[in-house]
Amino acid sequence: MAWQNPWYDPQKAHHTPEGFRNPEVELRKEGDLKRWRKERKAQGLPFPPAHGYDEFIQQWWQRADLSGNDDAVWWLGHACLLLRTAGKYTLIDPALSERASPVSFYGPKRKTPAALNIADLPSLDCVLISHNHYDHLDRPTIKKILHRFPQVQFVVPLGLKPWFDKRGAKQVTQLDWWESTQAAGLTLHAVPARHWSMRTLKDRNRSLWCGWVIKNTALSFWFTGDSGYSENLLAVPRNLGPFNLAALPVGAYAPTWFMRGQHMDPTQAVSLHRDLGQPLTIPIHWGVFELADESLDEPPRVLAAAMRAAGLDDIRFSAWKIGAKITLNNIN
Repeated sequence: MAWQNPWYDPQKAHHTPEGFRNPEVELRKEGDLKRWRKERKAQGLPFPPAHGYDEFIQQWWQRADLSGNDDAVWWLGHACLLLRTAGKYTLIDPALSERASPVSFYGPKRKTPAALNIADLPSLDCVLISHNHYDHLDRPTIKKILHRFPQVQFVVPLGLKPWFDKRGAKQVTQLDWWESTQAAGLTLHAVPARHWSMRTLKDRNRSLWCGWVIKNTALSFWFTGDSGYSENLLAVPRNLGPFNLAALPVGAYAPTWFMRGQHMDPTQAVSLHRDLGQPLTIPIHWGVFELADESLDEPPRVLAAAMRAAGLDDIRFSAWKIGAKITLNNIN
């Protein structure tokens, strides 16, 4: 018998009887994946950073410093962020292993060291997951979290709770788009993203993908997760804005003809940043794994050029070092 979506709601356009879908038109065509892989191999892509990986690490990496007790956010590389609010810690999309892969010996390998280990955390109250791809939902990292913090609360998109239940997680809340819950003193809203899900050859789009809006009295933060650009994303600030902090993806966009339906490029991220009213914005989804054809050092250059071309204040949206921190007091 074919798998049927147990969460199916025919009133919701992103639901199907077999799983979930984007409301936008699917841009990929049959054979595109094979074409991309063939072209990538023929051209030897991606190229290393211009001055090599060691210099890239020296320029763009530091170990995360968790000292102090101020409210703060750290970018830990790729899409992983750490929040400290009122002394409570929340991790978002923690993928801290050597590979973004179901196995330890094959698949995209980390090119920059992890800026933090789970053992470094003094406590952990909540973990947010945007979707089930291996560069966002990393089983070895989740295993370490559960071993050290067995009471941690996981908040995940619809359809991912069974995965966490099987691994012994005791507190798991799954949400559909536009649903919310409370954790770690925060209000957490699951919001739409333009992406997809898959962990095996048999489970494509059987669990949902999402972004997160994270709020308390001082913080209004939109983490888009993985998402291609779509005007539909503007429903998020209309419904839950304004934001004083955002995290927008700027990597894994090349070639555009293949990646545009699932990852936005820096120019599109700048457009979204501008439409949000230019909150302080963290560029994410770059600097760790070579998942597409651009070099690791290309996204910060393209982002800076796009900000200049748009005539915007690049202090509000520019590349961070992996492991860098800002305090959340009085951000605006």
